[in-house]
Amino acid sequence: MLVLQIEDIIKNALLEDMNNGDITTENLIGLNDISEAEIIAKEDGVLAGIEIAEITFKLLDKDMLFYRLKEDGQFLRKGDVIAKIKGKTRAILSGERTALNFLQRLSGIATKTKKFVDKVEKYNVRVADTRKTTPGIRALEKYAVRLGGGANHRYNLSDAVMIKDNHIRAVGSIEKAIKLIRERVPHTVKVEVEVETIEQFKQALDAGADIIMLDNMSIEDMKEAVNINNKKAILEASGNVNIDNIEEVAKTGVDVISVGALTHSVKSLDISLNIK
Repeated sequence: MLVLQIEDIIKNALLEDMNNGDITTENLIGLNDISEAEIIAKEDGVLAGIEIAEITFKLLDKDMLFYRLKEDGQFLRKGDVIAKIKGKTRAILSGERTALNFLQRLSGIATKTKKFVDKVEKYNVRVADTRKTTPGIRALEKYAVRLGGGANHRYNLSDAVMIKDNHIRAVGSIEKAIKLIRERVPHTVKVEVEVETIEQFKQALDAGADIIMLDNMSIEDMKEAVNINNKKAILEASGNVNIDNIEEVAKTGVDVISVGALTHSVKSLDISLNIK
């Protein structure tokens, strides 16, 4: 991620939290008061977003001292001190919630991703995210997925061709959709097609799709698709994948398992900040 992109996201979050300042802190704390604080893990998990937290505080106090004791990707234990900071008390108090919001959510995503990845570590399969992300912070959430050991699907609609069910209905058929798209996009762009049945799968394979998404298919149908495919296209399983059934999906032999829940249904990791 570009630092400029990160700063824009953080600035918007800070403005959301205090568009006209911090009425409490500014009326209680002196302009030049200095404090020290610690950021502490309140539960086990994977850390994500420590740089985001640091930038948040330094946008409010450019002289803030921020000592990282843990780095992104490291596994935290309850009670671990993640960072120590020293600077203007106003900046610490006003930036606390924004910094923690980023840290907690991103660490929650990284932690959840690691659980999914660990569940299928003995299989030759990738666990990938989706575009089901929080508007405005997709770049951060996909970064957190990578820290948890997951892979990123396309970042946005410009990245790759993905012909979904509504595209197929609008155009008329899978074969026609692939033919049209091949004529109009560069040869360097891969084409993915979403299918829901074995018949649709065969149509996508015969039409030359590079990647075929098996959407909400049964385990039996996924196994059949893998056998028919015989390594011709990359196969991606998607739809209603959870921690309890992901191993069964991996056993079918698909190449990628995409899990929307990595970003759309996340419990934030419990992290706090305490002024000493």
